[in-house]
Amino acid sequence: MSWIKRTGEFCAVAAALIWIQPIAGAHVKAHGLFTDGAVLQQGMRVPVWGSARDGEKVTVQIGNDTEETTAAEGAWKVYLKPMTAGGPYTMTIQGENRIVLKDILVGEVYVCSGQSNMEMPMAAQVAGGSEAIARSADPMLHLLTVPRNISDMPLRDITAQWQPANPGTVTYFSAVAYFFGRDLRRDLKVPVGLIHTSWGGTPAQAWTSWSALKAEPSLLHYNTDYERARTEYGYQRQEHQAAQSRYQGALAAAKANHTEIPKPPTEPHDPMDAGHPSGLFNGMIAPLIPYAIRGAIWYQGESNSGASYEYQTLFPTMIADWRREWGEGDFPFFFVQLAPYMAITTHPEESGWAELREAQRLTTLRVPHTGMAVITDVGDEKDIHPRRKEPVGDRLERAALALANGRNIEYSGPTYNSIAFRDDKAIVRFKHAAGLHTEDGAAVKGFAIAGEDHKWVNATAVLKGNSAIVSSPQVSRPYAVRYGWANYPVVNLVNRAGLPASPFRTDHDKLTSEPR
Repeated sequence: MSWIKRTGEFCAVAAALIWIQPIAGAHVKAHGLFTDGAVLQQGMRVPVWGSARDGEKVTVQIGNDTEETTAAEGAWKVYLKPMTAGGPYTMTIQGENRIVLKDILVGEVYVCSGQSNMEMPMAAQVAGGSEAIARSADPMLHLLTVPRNISDMPLRDITAQWQPANPGTVTYFSAVAYFFGRDLRRDLKVPVGLIHTSWGGTPAQAWTSWSALKAEPSLLHYNTDYERARTEYGYQRQEHQAAQSRYQGALAAAKANHTEIPKPPTEPHDPMDAGHPSGLFNGMIAPLIPYAIRGAIWYQGESNSGASYEYQTLFPTMIADWRREWGEGDFPFFFVQLAPYMAITTHPEESGWAELREAQRLTTLRVPHTGMAVITDVGDEKDIHPRRKEPVGDRLERAALALANGRNIEYSGPTYNSIAFRDDKAIVRFKHAAGLHTEDGAAVKGFAIAGEDHKWVNATAVLKGNSAIVSSPQVSRPYAVRYGWANYPVVNLVNRAGLPASPFRTDHDKLTSEPR
């Protein structure tokens, strides 16, 4: 797609913005995240680090805080004292050379990661994008895009550049991340820094470290499968080279004899692609650690929809992995549940995308300090990249305000709490259900019910307080209820805040992606 190509070009430009040291051959260098315009996290100790000659004294000064250290093994690190939001400041890093960084802000910093729906830039015909870009100038909102990089080993530095939000920088920045940051700036009235690091079409295992995958028995296969693939690729390369030599001979003969030109041999697939386990963690997450952050936002899942049962383990493992590596404790992690996609069906059926949404929902129950943005109302039947990104950013920002900043606001749509059965009816109770109603004022849509035969049929539902009373004349003794269980769910339950209810199931039937 054109916007993916343009985003790649933008990353290439960002990668080319090499920070020039003030003195040629200078020993002291700051990590690539510390450039003009960097945003430092308020309210916590802030690590600042880089490289230098062993034994070299390094002093870092910002505002009234001055920290000193001595470089060892080619590296140095200091911790700045917690700061309150503000700026711009000047940061000075002094060794045998002097580095001066300008326009440094202190506020809220978020890592923004995932696959193509996070990567999708404002320029990609995002709904309301042109108007938002035109109004995007904000010297207190700074953006940084991490260049695409795949690595077999954790990298420790990047080449990138913080830039203030304006029409020129926002145009090719992540739309979801921009709307999230814009709204956070508006409501908190402090500087905001967004570190965008995403890659379209990538699975969660690519963003998880080797050590985390190896430590979880059910995920160990990613390591062994990859090592096997690398070994086989070596043999395939040898065979391809031999086939290429035979092809060149056959090609020369065909041209000399005016016979049919043979087809060249197919190049073997290199398993070290953007989807290979840990490759993007190594290349695009590890270099950011331990930059001080408030938390992370995440939009991914499409590439794991064929293994959604495993995602119940993989996704929480990835979150725990990031938190462990960052060493900031259980920092807030807010993610987007998959949008509706593919053909609308009118009868209940099994769905890999519904199963992935269920894995995402279960994450919020099992992993502390997480929040989920439900977007069942902003999908596109024919486009895996729905254009309405502003509501996505808004719902992520609501979660941040409530869970990271202590604001007393509703941040979640209705979520399943419990179920009880009475005669031929199922009573489903919800959390986050104040003002439970249908968004369009019509009858409740999206429920299915099953009896002891485990056959699912469409159901009607009547709302009462924070509950839905679900039934069908075809089911006399209900066994379980599902809501929004489809690739493209047609649903309309919302709460008083207008936030949509998460799809869910109350049964424990074997999932289509579950090992047999």
